[in-house]
Amino acid sequence: MIAFPDAEGLRPTPDRVRETLFNWLGQTLYGRICLDLFAGSGALGFEAASRGAEQVVMVETNPLVFRALKDNVGKLGCANVTLCHQDGLKFARGDKRGQQLTRYDVIFLDPPFKSDYLPELLEVLPERLNEGGVVYVETGAPFEVPVSWQVIKSGKAGQVWFQLIQIKKSTFEG
Repeated sequence: MIAFPDAEGLRPTPDRVRETLFNWLGQTLYGRICLDLFAGSGALGFEAASRGAEQVVMVETNPLVFRALKDNVGKLGCANVTLCHQDGLKFARGDKRGQQLTRYDVIFLDPPFKSDYLPELLEVLPERLNEGGVVYVETGAPFEVPVSWQVIKSGKAGQVWFQLIQIKKSTFEG
């Protein structure tokens, strides 16, 4: 049994939404590099790892939740999962002092619903995304993406709005 501490604001992606997301992404993620930026329970990252992602980086700031993620990575023997105990927004910004930033094929973006992180994240994430890569966005209210992004798929389940978005082609070319 995978255990998670009771943490305020921990809100795992509903099963129905997760199933839809992975239908959109395809049943396997072989060879893809994934980032679960506000990992929380790790449901999205663990799902990606189980579907053959080459690497999954999970970022979580809450110490109790991070410890539970660490325990669960060990219990599950997830050699393709790397954990990072850091604020998701700081991680997304990265260290720009001459270091090569890791780029991802799939970024799971499920920040705390009460945060105002999305506009800033969608400004900095293009430099963290491989060409053709996608970002999954989950919110507690409708969210309109900036003009440099395009919505590929979207849905709503209960009080959760979710979208799969991608940088518009002209953004990569420019």
